[in-house]
Amino acid sequence: MPEIEITEIHANLLSKYKAFMREGLIKDEEHFGITPHDDENAVFPTEGKEDSFTLAAYSGDNLAGVVSFRRDGKDREKLRHKGDLFRMYVSRRFRGKGISSLLIEHLLERVKQLKDIEQITLFVIAENTVARSLYEKYGFKTYGVEPNAIKWKGKYFGKELMVRMMVEDK
Repeated sequence: MPEIEITEIHANLLSKYKAFMREGLIKDEEHFGITPHDDENAVFPTEGKEDSFTLAAYSGDNLAGVVSFRRDGKDREKLRHKGDLFRMYVSRRFRGKGISSLLIEHLLERVKQLKDIEQITLFVIAENTVARSLYEKYGFKTYGVEPNAIKWKGKYFGKELMVRMMVEDK
């Protein structure tokens, strides 16, 4: 297997990004809060700025995984100390190779360069224990659970809210 390269991607790769995410939204539908239909007309998730970016993991020419980050409170001063990790997905064929860890590590290193981000929040489907364990490995802690937050095909899923304090890292 080729070396894994982590790089930032931008809106010019929207169609490639959407095709990749569509795979996840179909094959791992119970791990997302959105459906392929919800995503059809969505814009690229981030703005290509230092505090709004999407990282991609490539294995050779193959897109293997993605994760996005954006500052909370884009236009609200009282919320600008926070950011959100969202839309993390690694293709099934690349799982078990440490790509999720690489993506999170690169995201955290980049966020550390933002002097005023004090915490990162995320949500994970409560039943997705593999993802939750990964986030816990990187210091995210659960601060709440919303039961029955998502209803899909007659089944309910909880939403686990997690936070990682960044101030200890600076």
